[in-house]
Amino acid sequence: MTFEQARGCVREKLAGERRRPGVEEAGLREAAGRVLAAQVAADRDYPPVARAMRDGYAIRAADVPGTLRVTGEVRAGQTFAGQVGPGEAVEIMTGAPVPAGADAVVMVEHTRREGSAVVIEEAVKAGEAINPQGCEARLGETVIEAGRRIGFAEIAMLAAVGVTRVPVYARPRVAIVATGDEVVEVSEMPRTDQVRNSNAYSLAAQVERCGGVAEILPVARDEWAATRALIERGLEADLLLLSGGVSAGKYDIVERVLAELGAEFYFDRVKVQPGQPLVFGRVKEKLFFGLPGNPASTMVTFEVFARAAVEVLGGESEPSLRLLWTRLGAKFRHKPGLTRFLPARIEAGGERVTPVGWKGSGDMAALARANAFLVAEPERECWEEGDWIRVLPR
Repeated sequence: MTFEQARGCVREKLAGERRRPGVEEAGLREAAGRVLAAQVAADRDYPPVARAMRDGYAIRAADVPGTLRVTGEVRAGQTFAGQVGPGEAVEIMTGAPVPAGADAVVMVEHTRREGSAVVIEEAVKAGEAINPQGCEARLGETVIEAGRRIGFAEIAMLAAVGVTRVPVYARPRVAIVATGDEVVEVSEMPRTDQVRNSNAYSLAAQVERCGGVAEILPVARDEWAATRALIERGLEADLLLLSGGVSAGKYDIVERVLAELGAEFYFDRVKVQPGQPLVFGRVKEKLFFGLPGNPASTMVTFEVFARAAVEVLGGESEPSLRLLWTRLGAKFRHKPGLTRFLPARIEAGGERVTPVGWKGSGDMAALARANAFLVAEPERECWEEGDWIRVLPR
C-alpha cells in the first residue's frame, strides 16, 4: 500500500472500534491530556452581561462627536448603579459590565479628558468595543464535545463553567513486545553483536504521550513457543505493539505466529521509508501492529499509523496526524517511489526545516539531534532551498 492507502486502512478499521472505554473521574488539575467522556454545557450566558472590551468610556453612540459629562466609573467586578443618559459618559475598564443606557465604548486613546468632561471627536457605531451578553455561549449550549482531548484551553473552559470533577475515558492499555535474540535489557552491557532494548522504551514514551498506558513485556526471543506466549500475553491488553521480526528473514517469525493464532492481516508492507515491512491486523477482538525493528522505523511507523489506534481506543473522536508545511533550509533530493520520513530540524521559529545527516534507520544519534521528520513525497525527486515541504514534528 501507499502511505495514504495504509493510513486510510487504519482509519477505516478504527472506525469499527468506536466502542467507548470505561469512564472515570479526574480532578480538574489531573484532567489535562485525558479525553473528555461527556459533553460540557455552559452553566449561564457567557458573558452573563454585556461587557467592555477596552478601557475607555461607555456612551450613547448618538451623542458623539461631542463633549460628554462623566458621571461615574465602573471597573471589572462592579456594576454601575445608574444609567447613561443623553450627553453623559461613564469611565469603564476592560471586562466591566456596560451600564444601562450605553450602547458603545470608546477607547481611552481616542478621547481627551477635560476636568469632569470627556471630548470625543470621532463618531462611533452602536456596539463598538462591547461583547454582548451570550455572544460567546448561551446557557445550556455545548462548549466542549465528548471525545476531545483536554488541553489548556479546555481546562480553562471547564474551570469557567464550574467543573471540578471531569468525566474522562480510561486510558487504553498498550502491550509492547520487542523481538530478537540480539536484544538485551537496557541495564546490560551488550556484546558487539547485541543491542539494548531502546525500541520498547521509545514506544512506551510515544504511547504515553498520546494518552495510553504502556506495559513493556519481556523480549521475545527468535523461538516459536516464547514468541507465541508473549504475543498471547500482549493480546490481553487493548492494543499490542511488536517491534521487529516482521521482515522476510529466516528468523522473522512474528507474522507466522500471529497467523497460527488466527490473525486477520490488513496489510504487511507499506511504501514508506523507514518502515516498509509494517504489519497491521487483528486477532479476534484485538488490534495489533508489527513494527519494523530499526529505531527510526519503529518511531515513524508508530507515529503515522499506530498512534491513531491509541487515540481512538482512548475515546478520542478523531485521531490526529500533525503534518505541517514549512520551507526548506537547504536543497534536498531523494529517490522517488516511496514516502520518506527523514530526520530534520525545524528552526527559526518553525519557518525553516533542514535535513539532519544520518546513516540509515538505525542511526539513533541523528534521531536525537532531530526535532522533526521531513516528509518527502513519492512522486517528486528534488526540492530547492526555500521550497515548501511537509514535516512531521517530533
